[in-house]
Amino acid sequence: MDKQLISIKQRYGIIGFAPALDYAIHIAVQVAATDLSVLITGESGVGKECFPKIIHDFSANKHGQYIAVNCGAIPEGTIDSELFGHEKGSFTGAMEARKGYFEVADGGTIFLDEVADLPLSTQVRLLRVLENGEFIKVGSSKPQKTKVRVVAATNVNIADRIAKGKFREDLFYRLNSVPIYIPPLRERKEDIFLLFTKFATDFAFKYQIPPLQLTEEAKEVLTHYSWPGNVRQLRNVTEQISLIEKERTITKEILANYLVAPAVSNLPVLMINDREAPPQFFERELIYKFLTDLTKEVAELKKLVHEISNAKTRLPEGKPVKFLDYDPIEIQEETDTVEEEQQNKSLSLNEIEKEIIKKALDTYGTNRSAAAKELGISERTLYRKIKEYGM
Repeated sequence: MDKQLISIKQRYGIIGFAPALDYAIHIAVQVAATDLSVLITGESGVGKECFPKIIHDFSANKHGQYIAVNCGAIPEGTIDSELFGHEKGSFTGAMEARKGYFEVADGGTIFLDEVADLPLSTQVRLLRVLENGEFIKVGSSKPQKTKVRVVAATNVNIADRIAKGKFREDLFYRLNSVPIYIPPLRERKEDIFLLFTKFATDFAFKYQIPPLQLTEEAKEVLTHYSWPGNVRQLRNVTEQISLIEKERTITKEILANYLVAPAVSNLPVLMINDREAPPQFFERELIYKFLTDLTKEVAELKKLVHEISNAKTRLPEGKPVKFLDYDPIEIQEETDTVEEEQQNKSLSLNEIEKEIIKKALDTYGTNRSAAAKELGISERTLYRKIKEYGM
């Protein structure tokens, strides 16, 4: 193996010998010497964050600032200020002028993680930086120059975002001057056991416990499991087993308990984008279906009661007449009861939603991006929900 390749893997903690992984590292080193923009693609948890650092450290900008920005974690209302800065008094709370990342990182590198989550208005500003190196602070009309290397990454299909009008096609071509694809773990089967061994050894040292050993059958399960969460999931599973299991030799039955969709099952599984869907998917879909049906039924019941209430007629003497054996007073009382129940149902729905979000956060820990993906919402929405529920 190339000595430089070995050195890079050791320096950045990259483990594996898969040809696709080696090729990605090779492209990162080759493009580092240029000033071209780079777009890194790959599923969540594959380790995309290592490659912008490689590009920065092997570039002419290596002595400049390196700033990593998670675009999905910054609220839409403040992201322009974060990236490009703002002038004093440009908006409520802007007590003084502030430099943005593109000004601070002048002469360095900016890594825009989850770039597909950028609002369209911010995409326009970013395109201007990529085209002529200019940006304008929020609240200013004066262009400023910056010489920043931009490396972006995403775990979504940007072509789909473009088709839906959520991402600018011209920005995509600017960012994608040189594409780097990081393969998922299921395409690196030869690396899975190697990674498990490395993680097991690390956790044994960290927690002062004997390292784990796998039976041959457990190795087969480990290797042939699809690992939808990729390297991040494998690391988390290894840590869980290291801490929880007293037995240091792990069988396939023990291992299967820690996999979200056990590879040892012969039952048919739902496939999402050619991947096994975890049980949480079924659970979440059933809950959402139940909530949707319940909401519809309550709305229809309320509508029916109102129709019955409004259908009452009066005799010439002004005396009320019962309609379909319903008394108007009883109808009104029933309507009030339905409205009260609907409010209670709304509270219950919020509690269920809170529980679903909490379960996703417990599963993925600090990886908010993976939690948002599991819930089927954007990371920005997830942060808003966390704040809304005080979680």
